[in-house]
Amino acid sequence: MKNNPQKSGVWSRKYFVILTVCIITGFIIGYSYNLSKDNRQITSSPTLYTQQQDAYREELIEQQERNKELAEELDEILETIRKYEKEYTTNEERYDELVEEAERLRILMGELPVTGKGISVTLRDDDYTGVTNPNDYIVHESHVFNVINELKISGAEAIAINGQRLKTNSYISCNGPVITIDGNQYPAPFVIEAVGDQNGLIGALEIGGGVFDQLLNDNIVVTVEKKEQIVMPSITKGNL
Repeated sequence: MKNNPQKSGVWSRKYFVILTVCIITGFIIGYSYNLSKDNRQITSSPTLYTQQQDAYREELIEQQERNKELAEELDEILETIRKYEKEYTTNEERYDELVEEAERLRILMGELPVTGKGISVTLRDDDYTGVTNPNDYIVHESHVFNVINELKISGAEAIAINGQRLKTNSYISCNGPVITIDGNQYPAPFVIEAVGDQNGLIGALEIGGGVFDQLLNDNIVVTVEKKEQIVMPSITKGNL
C-alpha cells in the first residue's frame, strides 16, 4: 500500500502547528508564572518594610523611655549630692561653734579641768542667841541649793563646794555642821566656788529679794569675794 503524499503533508503541518502551540503555550505559562512571582514579591515587600519600621520604632521608644528613667535617676543622685554638700558646708561653718558647745557641755559634766576667774561664796551658821529654835541659825541644804541654782542660772561654768567639784547629778545633804557631797563629808563653813563672769554672778545673787536677802532673813552669815583664779580639776573616775 502506498502512502498518499498529500495526506502525509497535512499531518506534518498539524504536528508542526501543535508543537508550535505547545511551545507558545509553555512560554506563556512560564512568563505568567514569573510575572506572578514578581508581583507577589512587589506586593509583599512593602509589608516587610512596614514591619521592620514598626520594630525599629518600638525599639526607639523603649530606648527613649530608658533614657528618661536614667535621666531621672541622675537628677536624684545630683540632688542628693547637692544636699550633702550643703550639709557639709553648713556643718563646716558651724564646726568651731559645735566644738565650743561640746567643750562647754564636757565642762558642765566635769570631764574637763577648769581654770579661770570667778567668785567664792561662804555660808556660816549664825551665833545662836538662845531665844528661838537653834535650827533657825544653821545652814541647811536648801540654802546651799539656792546658791548653787542661782549660780547655774547665771552662767557659772563649774561649781565646787569645799573643794569638791559638783557633777550634774551630785547628791548634797546637810546634817548639822556637816555637808555630804556624793558620799564625802565636809565640815562647816561651806565655801561655794564658781568659775564664770564675776560681776554677772554677784549681781544675780545680790538682786533685791534674791538669794542673799533670803539667806540673811534665815540668819545665815554670807560673805562673797571675787577670785582672779580658781582651779577645778576634772572629776575623777572614783567620784563618777
